[in-house]
Amino acid sequence: MNAVFEPAGPLRGRLRVPADKSISHRAAIIAAMVGAPVRITNYLDAADTRSTLAAIRSLGARVQARDGGLEIVGAGMRCAQVSGGPIDVGNAGTLMRLLPGWLSFQTGSTFVLDGDESIRRRPVDRIAQPLALMGAALDARDGRFPPLTVRGGELTGIEYELPVASAQVKSCLLLAGLATDGTEVIEPVATRDHTERMLLAAGASLRRMAGGNGYRTTVQAGDALALERVDVPGDVSSAAFLLAAAAIVPGSRLMLEGVGVNWTRAGFLRILARMGASVRGELEPDGAFDPVEPVSDLEVRHAPLTATTVAAQEVPLAIDELPLVALLGCFAEGDTVVRGAGELRVKESDRIETVVSGLRGLGAEIEALPDGFAVRGTGGLEGGELDAHGDHRLALVGAVAGLASRKGVQVRGFEAADVSYPRFAEDLRGLLA
Repeated sequence: MNAVFEPAGPLRGRLRVPADKSISHRAAIIAAMVGAPVRITNYLDAADTRSTLAAIRSLGARVQARDGGLEIVGAGMRCAQVSGGPIDVGNAGTLMRLLPGWLSFQTGSTFVLDGDESIRRRPVDRIAQPLALMGAALDARDGRFPPLTVRGGELTGIEYELPVASAQVKSCLLLAGLATDGTEVIEPVATRDHTERMLLAAGASLRRMAGGNGYRTTVQAGDALALERVDVPGDVSSAAFLLAAAAIVPGSRLMLEGVGVNWTRAGFLRILARMGASVRGELEPDGAFDPVEPVSDLEVRHAPLTATTVAAQEVPLAIDELPLVALLGCFAEGDTVVRGAGELRVKESDRIETVVSGLRGLGAEIEALPDGFAVRGTGGLEGGELDAHGDHRLALVGAVAGLASRKGVQVRGFEAADVSYPRFAEDLRGLLA
């Protein structure tokens, strides 16, 4: 499906953005590991998170709508059922990388995880290798790619330093660590910590200590998890597209309600403010670690932007929003540079190449770097056509670019946005009315 986004007047009004995708995935997976009912409010209804519900159902969890939310009664920590065929993760990379952590200690059981063509291009060796060190047996196509076969076994604890900062790999190993006498994951820089907070809320034996720019997180076996309720906040990654639109469309003023402001996800907000945008909200202090996810209303107004440099240690806290930094750089004064973002090359697409080629096709002066990109601010974009390449983030970047361009943008494959923000076009129309 192609969609055209024409140059627009100011965005005005109040809006509640979709529920947080990362937290929704984790809430469903951890609830499936709990033997008692878990109530989840504001679970994201999108393609990726529906894949997670289907996956845990195939593993024995009961999922039903109740009182405006979801109730999940899981199989229990060590009682995942073997499904009749491969577990279809669809396009959900988070599901592909987290679920094997649980499945790896289902002794005597074998599971196969597969997904769409995009998923089949995304490497899984970074979870397979440390899980194998813990005692699980895993097989992947060409040793790196899905389908991924997981044969559960008795696990032993390890100390593992992540070669590349990744919240998904860290989360996978922490879930597997629940079946060990102690597993420690060392991250070089801080990454999003929703899994740690939720495990803490569920009574897991988990400890986090600062070390360098990141953390050393240790988890070990307990009798069971006990989690009664998860309230999912609004997704700051979805909010980011509207915040960016308001920052570059003259005259805009938006209030986004109930957005999750966990400091390990707020990197884009700090970058946006550093570039000169007017952003107001009560952000969580750096280093905070509370089981309850922080929430705030965020107000943003249009303002002139100046270029910035995003350093490697900032990347994990803004990884999903870096394509938007490239877009903002087109409208900023000076040269915007992002480095240390090689992780973007193994997302739904090679986001460095697709963002650079996509924005260049709209008139941007941008070049790819091995681990990022450099953008020369020219004050705007001409417009044209952008191919989403099946990537929901790129589809939404194209939509925002169209609003602030001189001639509009046609986004090819805009249906990719349904993965995380299926009502984006509808919400946008309401803010432009």
